[in-house]
Amino acid sequence: MENIINNIPVTKCEKSKISDVDFNNLAFGSVFSDHMLVCDYKNGAWETPTIVPYQPITLDPSAKIFHYGQSIFEGMKAYKDTNEDVWLFRPMDNCKRLNISAKRLAIPELPEAYFMEGLKALLKLDSNWIPTNSGGSLYIRPFIFASGNGFHASPANAYKFIIATAPSGAYFSGKVKVAIEEKYSRSANGGVGYAKAGGNYAGQFYPTQLAIQKGYNQVIWTDDNTHEYIEEAGAMNIFVRINDTLMTAPTSDRILDGITRKSIIEIAKAEGINVEVKKISVNEVVEAAKNGSLKEMFGSGTAAVVSPIAAFGYKGTDYDLPELENSYASLLKKRITDIQYNRTDDPFGWRVKV
Repeated sequence: MENIINNIPVTKCEKSKISDVDFNNLAFGSVFSDHMLVCDYKNGAWETPTIVPYQPITLDPSAKIFHYGQSIFEGMKAYKDTNEDVWLFRPMDNCKRLNISAKRLAIPELPEAYFMEGLKALLKLDSNWIPTNSGGSLYIRPFIFASGNGFHASPANAYKFIIATAPSGAYFSGKVKVAIEEKYSRSANGGVGYAKAGGNYAGQFYPTQLAIQKGYNQVIWTDDNTHEYIEEAGAMNIFVRINDTLMTAPTSDRILDGITRKSIIEIAKAEGINVEVKKISVNEVVEAAKNGSLKEMFGSGTAAVVSPIAAFGYKGTDYDLPELENSYASLLKKRITDIQYNRTDDPFGWRVKV
């Protein structure tokens, strides 16, 4: 069955899978909604996007994604308020960052209208997949990869852009214990650390496995040159609170310009919290832990919004963080999620209605 939504051609699935889904028990990113948006780049141009039933992709064994890793993605969410209205949070930031990543990996940039109108059409079609239970949301994964064929080491001549979605329950990371990395690097100066390239995450898995084997949940990445400065927390940006000052590392070639990170900085300033964007040395954090001035550490990202860190390990010693009743982490998470779910005013203009 075909129709048009937002000028996007739609082929609907014959039968929805939604009745088979237990929305009260959703593991993150493991159940997928009925449809996906697909757009191909061929003959030097992006073709018209279409929405089709969620389905496998067929690729030639010589497709360049398999050999040279031209692959980028975004992570975002759709939310439903108590009136069943659907909202996005800073979607143009995701669109712009996708194209920043595309440019760095020699992937053709995607027209913004294809991203925004395609996403809105997909959400209108699959709006029943957006959870309404507390903390639930529809995780959205836009991605582009090289579908063109050939073993020669050069950019592909064909690409595929897809938006797939997955309903998710409330994301609780629990008490996270992290290891400050002393050997491996997530990224390097002049590299692709600031892009959301698939390979960035592949390279994280092995050092993270080593940390897990030692009893930690995740890794705090340090700079590639000296390993003296903390930069990111696993796949998240990182914040450190010493006394009443909230600090985070500046973005660079190595550090992703996180949308949640930017939002936390703005909200914290609006709340009167002293915020510093600066290089944070490992020694500064360790000394603060020893003298009691280290109050909080937390990661920030789309999935968990804010993920508090309960302890960190460095050079064989573990340091516990205090449990605070009125933490910055809990305050900032509430402020962001209240905006996302349309529970409060949005003074920043971040919320976009679908």
